[in-house]
Formats: sequence, C-alpha cells, structure tokens
Amino acid sequence: MPAEPRLLSLATAVPPYRLTQREVAARAPEIFSGLGGRLDCLLPVYGNAGIETRYSCVPLDWYLKPSGLKERNALYIENALDLIARAAGNCLARAGLAPDAVDTLIVVSTTGLSTPSLDARLMERLAFRRDLQRLPVFGLGCAGGVLGLARAAALARAAPGSRVLLLVVELCGLTFRAGDRGSSNVVATALFGDGAAAALIAAEDAEAGPALLAWGEHTWPDSLDVMGWRVEDDGFGVLFSRDIPTILRKRFGAAVDEFLSRRGLARSDLDGVVCHPGGPKVIDALEEVFDLAPGALAEARAVLRDYGNMSAATLLFVLERVLAKGPRGRHLLTGLGPGFTAGFLLMEA
Repeated sequence: MPAEPRLLSLATAVPPYRLTQREVAARAPEIFSGLGGRLDCLLPVYGNAGIETRYSCVPLDWYLKPSGLKERNALYIENALDLIARAAGNCLARAGLAPDAVDTLIVVSTTGLSTPSLDARLMERLAFRRDLQRLPVFGLGCAGGVLGLARAAALARAAPGSRVLLLVVELCGLTFRAGDRGSSNVVATALFGDGAAAALIAAEDAEAGPALLAWGEHTWPDSLDVMGWRVEDDGFGVLFSRDIPTILRKRFGAAVDEFLSRRGLARSDLDGVVCHPGGPKVIDALEEVFDLAPGALAEARAVLRDYGNMSAATLLFVLERVLAKGPRGRHLLTGLGPGFTAGFLLMEA
C-alpha cells in the first residue's frame, strides 16, 4: 500500500498591527460617518462577534482615509508576501528542511490579485528550486484552509516522495471599501482579520505526523448568493448571508454523513472535529450538528476571539491549537466557502 500523506509541520503568522475590538468599535462612527442612525442598529455586532483582538497589515487610522483598488492591491501583494515568507520559513525550519527540499508550492488566497502570482514572487525571496511546481488557488474563500490541505494531500499522494508546501494568506481588512454603506461591510469590520499559515505535506511511511486520509466537498445548488465577492468599481464588495447558521442546521449534517458514509464511517466514529469558525452563531450551529456540548469547540472559539475570522487561514490556526494538545484518533476538518461549498478532510492523529 502506498504511504498516506502526512502533515509534517505547521506554522502561522500575523501582521504587526494588533487591533482590539473595543478600539475598532469606538472608531466605527468615524469610519461609517455617513450611516447616521443606521449605525446605532449595527454597533452591537462588535460586541456580539466573539472577538477581542485581531491583526491588520495596516493601522486603524488607514481605514479613515479613502483608498482605491490600486493602492489596496499593492498593499495586499507587499504584505501577503511578507507573511507567507515568514510562515513558510518557520514551517520548513520546524521540519528541519530548506526551501530547496520543496517539490510543489500551493498558495491559497481570495482577498487580492497578483499576476505574476504570489508563489512566483515568493521564489525571488526564498531559495526554492527552479523546477518547483506551482499552483496558485483563488476563490475558495473561508473553505480554502481545508480544501488547500486537500489539494496538497492529493498532490503528495500522486507523487510519493515529494514534498508539498501549502501557503494560505488572507488580508481581509484590505477589502474594506469606504464608500460601501451596506450592513455587510459594517459586519466585516467587526469580524475579519489578517493572517497566514503554512503546512508541509508528504507521503511518508514513518509516523512523521498526522495522516491525511480522505477529503471531499459538497456544493449546494442555487446557493451562489450565500457567500463571496461582488466585484465593484472600487474593489471587492463582501457578500455573506445571515442565513448561514440556518443552512448549517438544516443541510450540513446530511453533507457530512454523505462524505463519511463513502468511507464506511458515521459521525459517531469521529474522535474530534476541527472547524473553521465563521462566527459565534456558526460555531453554535456546528456544535449542534456534531451533537457537542455548547462551548465544546473551544479551539475554534479561542482563535476567533484572538484573531477574528481570517478567511481561509483561520482553519489552520485552529488546527495548530488542536495539534498542540496531542490529539489521538480520527478527526474531521471542515470549512465553508463560496459556492456555497463545504470542504471536508479526514485526519488520523
């Protein structure tokens, strides 16, 4: 039997500006000065988001100044490269490897645009081999963490002996559009943070790390308006439905069961779940779906509290905390993203 893909090492990184939810809420009237009385109805979202701190690649004052897409995308490229370079270096160091040991590089991101892609630009910073295979992935949104791991595991399984480095970076704050007075834009300023993560995957015979056994996804029909971007003249307009927790309670369990049943498993066979924390109501819904006690997804809540929702990167921050506790057994990793799509990955620790 061929060796299973294994997670050899994992590292995370955040940008330099630490924002407390208290100070962001206090500045909201300045940031959204044109909303008037409507803002009073939306301000409770800052207290209800389950977030205490977040990290940003720009200071809070930046959000008070108008900026165009060109400026914001330049900031995205500069800061995304800094973060993935740091995360990649730490991840490889933890595995005792140099960049030239990597055979395939995957970069997942949905909060900015770059051509040449971020992976090509990173090759000018880190000493990767010139025959490195590259795969930039755009559009997975919050599902990009688990589905990025799935793509990396599939490539590692297809080429035994190769090493695949997955990098995930999301700078959600840079998608803020000062002229957008919609409620979703206000919610985004209460929820989103910036961050990056790196994971090294290889098909190894030895007990080198948790095994990535199986992966899959489910995309619901007629659900394109649940989550994503609206491309506007001045950038990306955030799109997410308030019905996401309801959708989870009604439909997510069946998708989980279908994925597990194809592998001869049921939810009762799981020893744990590692979930992307979209927000407090999403975590509540996930705990109900998996028949867990309220508060059981402690690592997901802690990452949301300390870092906010960093889109695709968040799942890997949660996984880092779970692995630090030395878990044993079969765990299901999940994330939800545009499509509307659920991503799944079965991990054996």
